[in-house]
Amino acid sequence: MGEIGLRELKKQRMYRDVSGVAVRLFLEKGFESVSVAEVAAAAGISKPTLFRYFPAKEDLVLHQIADHQDEAARVVAGAGGAPLDALRRHFLDGLERCDPVTGLNGDPGVLAFHSLLYGTPSLVARLYEYQERTEEALAEALGGGLDARLAAGQIVAVQRILALENWRRIDSGERVEEVRADAVDAAERAFGWLATGVPLLGSTAGDTR
Repeated sequence: MGEIGLRELKKQRMYRDVSGVAVRLFLEKGFESVSVAEVAAAAGISKPTLFRYFPAKEDLVLHQIADHQDEAARVVAGAGGAPLDALRRHFLDGLERCDPVTGLNGDPGVLAFHSLLYGTPSLVARLYEYQERTEEALAEALGGGLDARLAAGQIVAVQRILALENWRRIDSGERVEEVRADAVDAAERAFGWLATGVPLLGSTAGDTR
């Protein structure tokens, strides 16, 4: 058992270290300007070894947020009450902590990482695959079936749009404290819509009441 534990720790360390080296190079030179061979050399491993851990170049970057892939599913699995209430509280807690996944974080390193992620087309495409797996895990936690998949898709979309809006505002120069109140209000409103229905979709064309 101890041997398995050590093997897993070594594997996790390899993922973390190689991904860290790769992101540093990508931030310095640009994602397209750095080859996988260059990342492998900088990390002190062979190119085939790198591909055993990271099947695609984009995975070197996405590993930085891999811990969040089943986060929503874990929140729902551990919820004592309604799943949506638990997810809402979790997102609001993230805003309070300035969790990078909420977009409400002004750390230069976090901003640079998000600029790399959202500014590179191939990374954006890979991010959508990542979000699909997030939806699948959440749908399973919600009980499976079409209704659960529909709900999971809406929840993941809301979280993504809220985080992207927060990041865009901070990246444009606004301070975290200037954005926080609007971020909380937007999150409350969005999760409220998830619970009761989006008003805009229920109105006739031109009627914004």
